Amino acid sequence: MNRHELIDAVAATTGGSKTSTAEAIDAILEAVTAAVIRGETVQLIGFGSFSTGARAERAGRNPSTGETVTIPAAKTVRFTAGKAFKDAVNAG
Repeated sequence: MNRHELIDAVAATTGGSKTSTAEAIDAILEAVTAAVIRGETVQLIGFGSFSTGARAERAGRNPSTGETVTIPAAKTVRFTAGKAFKDAVNAG
């Protein structure tokens, strides 16, 4: 499902217009993104939680040359599925 299909599905479920639904979805995504950038955890009970993690610097290998390369440390985004979401996926 892509963004437009999500907007269509939500608009059909709520009976709202596609324009207002798109604005609401965009606002939700912006709020989640901003909170995670600030280092906060966003918990959507029954769905899951978004948080930040850290990946340490590590050694890697260039597959074409075999040369050892240092992969720099980076922040990551973590998503942990909630119980209700996991149960729904496993039931289907």
